[in-house]
Amino acid sequence: MSSQKPDLLTIRDAAERLDVTPRTLKYYEERGLVTPSRSEGRYRLYSEADLEKFARILRLRSLGFSLEGITEILKRPLDAVHDGRSGYSMTSLREIESALSQQIESVDARIAAVRRELKEAQAVRRELSDDLNYIQRRIGGEKQEDLFKERLARKRRKPASKEDAAK
Repeated sequence: MSSQKPDLLTIRDAAERLDVTPRTLKYYEERGLVTPSRSEGRYRLYSEADLEKFARILRLRSLGFSLEGITEILKRPLDAVHDGRSGYSMTSLREIESALSQQIESVDARIAAVRRELKEAQAVRRELSDDLNYIQRRIGGEKQEDLFKERLARKRRKPASKEDAAK
């Protein structure tokens, strides 16, 4: 006979009740959205509060909210509003707005950094391509002197073309 409390469900039972896979529950746990208790044998045990939280997560996902947005929403308490329903106060909504705006700014900064890195990588690729072209042409029998003259002429033209592109 099990020593677990009757109000706690195993991952399989919780998943069945929520009509999701156990992997879905584990994924949300990995993302830090829900932290179930553990049995002495380290099995996940879900309470009614955990199931309610999962139900909220699933509803928000079905409405198109991102997991990052859901994380911010779940940090705020639900307040009683009219008709006995619950919702978020204006203060909570403003806090969520601020947190999401900060996340967007952070992602925008990461995007800008990746774009700079991509631009640098593309420049290195162009240089490597030029080097490879030189080596392939040397293997093909072209004279070193002729290729050097061509490279020097191209190098002298590059700064002018960059200025022209900036205009």
